[in-house]
Amino acid sequence: MKAWQFKVLRRLADGEFHSGEALARALGMSRASIWLAVRELGAAGLEVYKVRGRGYRLAQPLSLLDREAVLRQLGDDAAHFSIEVLDSANSTNTHAMQRAQQDVPGALVIAAEWQEAGRGRMGRTWHAGIGGALTFSLVWRFTQGMGFLSGLSLAVGVALMRVLRALGIAEAGLKWPNDVVWRGGKLAGILIEMQGDMLGPSTAVIGIGVNVRLSDTVRGRIDQAAADLETACNQPLDRNQLLALLLRELRQVLEVFAREGLAPFRDEWQRYHAHQDKIVTLILPDARQERGWARGVAEDGALLIETETGIRRYHSGEISLRPITPVMRNG
Repeated sequence: MKAWQFKVLRRLADGEFHSGEALARALGMSRASIWLAVRELGAAGLEVYKVRGRGYRLAQPLSLLDREAVLRQLGDDAAHFSIEVLDSANSTNTHAMQRAQQDVPGALVIAAEWQEAGRGRMGRTWHAGIGGALTFSLVWRFTQGMGFLSGLSLAVGVALMRVLRALGIAEAGLKWPNDVVWRGGKLAGILIEMQGDMLGPSTAVIGIGVNVRLSDTVRGRIDQAAADLETACNQPLDRNQLLALLLRELRQVLEVFAREGLAPFRDEWQRYHAHQDKIVTLILPDARQERGWARGVAEDGALLIETETGIRRYHSGEISLRPITPVMRNG
């Protein structure tokens, strides 16, 4: 997506019809350029109606990300963040990691309408359509070393769950170590990358992607079950308000985590754990599989699995976690 294409998107975001001639005149473009921009919007996952004599209209209005709108929603909390909103980025985490190496504030937020190379855990691609997801990264500095941050993704998951509960999404749950799920589909993901020393200080770049509205086009690109917030709460959402809610909760959680680590959040995480006390299959990096009961997490964020030989610990990046589907037998 190019800057001139985003100009067309902003004109169409109200969900009303706009003729190609009016768009071209207002934006100083040719009608052919308007047509090309609309085609790219469709390829990016937006449903655009084209009606002869009336022009172009999005199937649904969009709440495009706007820095000033986020700051207004934050109110007094706005002073604690430095917020940048980009039309596009290869990855907000990559951008934030680069900025973190510079002399930037410790609570820098990079949000993007469009990620060209959004990343998830274990190198997976994060698929999202324009206006249909909230993708942002938060730079947070710690006086402790990177070893202290081992349970950070779990604490961040708790912050997300608190916001979802406030939105009335009671069925959402956490999947270890960094996913939020709803009715079996992935609703949000967390990707944390770190810089610094083992003894400190250190910096965490906390990347968060939330499915707000999934189009059929984007859903078809995702290779796993997916869910979105607007379906879960049965109402349209303002992504600027959602970002403000998440930042406010993240600040509260991260300030406590910086003092006390995962301990204050461990019980709460386990209450939200989608697989707590259920039988799961663990797929290890060498493709071996192990089966056991999910028994929560340890003080350092390791997953605890009860096997035939006792409780075993597993760390982020080593396994995949999949619940076992019960086998139904006749008779």
